[in-house]
This record gives sequence, structure tokens and C-alpha cells, in this order.
Amino acid sequence: MHTHSDVWVVIAAWCEAPRLARTLAGVCAQDVQVVVVDDGSTDETARVALEHPVWLISHPFNCGQGAALQTGIDFTLERGAKTIVTFDADGQHVAEEIPHLVKPIAAGDVDVVLGSRFLSAAAEGMPRARRAVLRLAVLFTRIFSGIRVTDTHNGFRAFSRRAAQEIRITQNRMAHGSEILDQISHRGLSYCEVPVTIRYNAETLAKGQSGWNALRIVSQLFLSRLVR
Repeated sequence: MHTHSDVWVVIAAWCEAPRLARTLAGVCAQDVQVVVVDDGSTDETARVALEHPVWLISHPFNCGQGAALQTGIDFTLERGAKTIVTFDADGQHVAEEIPHLVKPIAAGDVDVVLGSRFLSAAAEGMPRARRAVLRLAVLFTRIFSGIRVTDTHNGFRAFSRRAAQEIRITQNRMAHGSEILDQISHRGLSYCEVPVTIRYNAETLAKGQSGWNALRIVSQLFLSRLVR
């Protein structure tokens, strides 16, 4: 049974069957509506999703996380969502922090809320090298977009309906995180950061993008603007 909440959570999932059940158990326990976008998975991701009270959208082939999130966001807007949260499928985020994340939007204070793993001691098990490289990615973002944030490529974020309508993700793969920050800046959307927990373990570190790749994505996206 789907809740009637105006808060919708979009989860892009690609071959996340081993981790998705735990993620959905936590998210579905919140007063939210949940959309899982199965991004062309070749495992049991879709079957696992359908064991929970979620909306399931399936891409016929892998399009990338950015594309999957935009598919999910469009779906929620069509159904009247007032607040949209993006949430990673791999279990690194904490579902109980969703009310904390959306609170500034519910209060009408900002258009976008960005989760930050660096605003408190809330990056459990993060390797030191990844922490250092993500700090450099933050510096790049501040220089090239003008947006002052403490974290980049954190998939735990929330948009008001207005912000979700204004922002359009065109970077289909991992560069979408930097693109969102760039659009927040250039569209004049108000934003704030809130501390969130990121849980690292050997499995998610092996599956996720490396810290150096995050830095490369940020630098390429913003440097490309200089040669347009």
C-alpha cells in the first residue's frame, strides 16, 4: 500500500539486488512514497524492489544514474510531489535522516537541501585518501560554479517541487552530481546543507566510484564550460 505523503524518494538502482532489500526496508518505514528506477539491471533488482511497497520503473538497458534519477523525478512530478529526495540504493545512506533532510524545504526556507558528510563526524569508515580527494572536488566546485558547499557527489539530497522543475539532469552518468550543483548556482535556487551519515564498507567502496574519479568528473564538467 502506498502512503499519501507529498514526500517522494527516488532510488536509482543498477544491479543492487544484494543491498536493495535492506535499503528499501529502511526507506519504506518512513512516511514517504518510494520510486525505484531499475536502470537496466541484469540481476534480481526488479524482483527485490517489488517485494516492497514501491513504484517500480524499469529502463530496458543501463542509461546511467543521472538518467535514472531524472526518470524518477519526472515520474514524481507528474504525480504531484511537493518534495523529492534522491537516495542511493547501496545502503550508504540512513533512511531515518530523511525527515531531517526535508525539514528546511517543508518550512519554506530553501529550494534545495544538500546532504553533507563533512559537517559532522558522519562519514563512517571513509578512507583517508577518499576524504582528501573529495575535499579537492569541493574546491573545484567552489571555484567553477561559485556555490559554497562542503561536500560534492553526495547522492542524498532533497528538492522542492519548484527546484525539481527548474533543474534538468542531462549528464546521464556520474557527472550529474556536479551538474546539479552548477544548476543550483546558475538558476539562483536557494539551498542549504545538513549533516548526514555515509556508511562505507568494503563492498560499497568496491562498487562505487573512486575518489579520484569524482575529482576527474568535477574538473572535466567545469573545465568544459571554459572552452564553450
